[in-house]
Amino acid sequence: MALFDDAYAADPHPALAELRQAGPAHRVISAAGVPFWMITRWDEARQVLADSSLSKRQPVDQLPPQLRSALATQMLLRDPPDHTRLRRLISAAFTPRRTQALAPGIERITDRLLGELATVPEPDLISGFAVPLPFAVICELLGIPAAERGPFHAWSNVIIIGDSSAADMVGAMSEIVAYFRDLLARKRAQPADDLLSALLAVVDDGDRLTDDEVVGMALLLLVAGHETTANLIGNAVYLLCRWPDQRKRVLDDPGLLPAMVEEVLRMASPAATTTYRVTTRPITLGETTIPAGEQVLISLLAVNRDPERYADPDTLDLDRSDGGHLAFGHGVHFCLGAPLARLEARIALGRLLNRYPDVQLAVPPQELHWRTGMLMHGLAALPIRLRS
Repeated sequence: MALFDDAYAADPHPALAELRQAGPAHRVISAAGVPFWMITRWDEARQVLADSSLSKRQPVDQLPPQLRSALATQMLLRDPPDHTRLRRLISAAFTPRRTQALAPGIERITDRLLGELATVPEPDLISGFAVPLPFAVICELLGIPAAERGPFHAWSNVIIIGDSSAADMVGAMSEIVAYFRDLLARKRAQPADDLLSALLAVVDDGDRLTDDEVVGMALLLLVAGHETTANLIGNAVYLLCRWPDQRKRVLDDPGLLPAMVEEVLRMASPAATTTYRVTTRPITLGETTIPAGEQVLISLLAVNRDPERYADPDTLDLDRSDGGHLAFGHGVHFCLGAPLARLEARIALGRLLNRYPDVQLAVPPQELHWRTGMLMHGLAALPIRLRS
């Protein structure tokens, strides 16, 4: 069975269904030739996500010193109690109130981008809307000046796509880290009302974040934050074009927008997999035992369509009562940016449907190109026809 090639990217679900039926965990090989265990069933995925014996630490010894010091302290790659401390301090700055305060700006950016889409006969929703919206929002959140944002999307693409060389990935991450170190120095000298300034200022019982910890968090938010939300928006529009009955329901009742976003997160998870965990002891999943020292990741695309968890899992159903998807993870590493992603998606999709209620695909679905790489699940382009 071929995994992670172009055909798999275009439609991974038949292969994942076959794996899921065969068992909860499978030893597979990544496109880069790295062996790992992939979890394909919902119950076992929850078990793994809640199991503190699986470590998120990854080796960074081979990286350049400046990059190594930032990644080694990044919350995503830490275990409790280090992770607990980092999450407490970061959450003190990245509050629900700060997230909600972004709503008016998200609305303004959305309306501007939607207006620009209308100037093109068959615009690409991905490059014209799904990518620039969350990218602008993350930059606003972090306090990156507009004149300095140009290279960031190219850098994050190198990191996320997964088919770049190791040297290119290290180069891109090094560029971002160097930029944030310089920006932090400026924020310390002249604080502003942004998340970077707040992270530098937060103190909890005498404890505060180091510069490396702030840089690591900024890198995580910038790369993971805007790429996943871009996929969420693009996947949602794609599904609503494929399921016009569900789109009509949202148009008739905008109160269904939150349910629609959750169902898209389940049915077309913007992250195809979690990041790696490493077993520190043998773990048993069903009839499979994974030895200690093995890399494990969860196929979110597989577990969020597990028929043992969801009735008619391949159907977009806004009335679904068997919710509880794992698109944002579970347990101590549950995505800290989930409220912002949900807010952006609700605003973006609500205003798009209100302005262009009869949006259509401009090409047959089989002609669309899905991004390759193991980590993300999203379209490389989504040509649409706008009909108001």
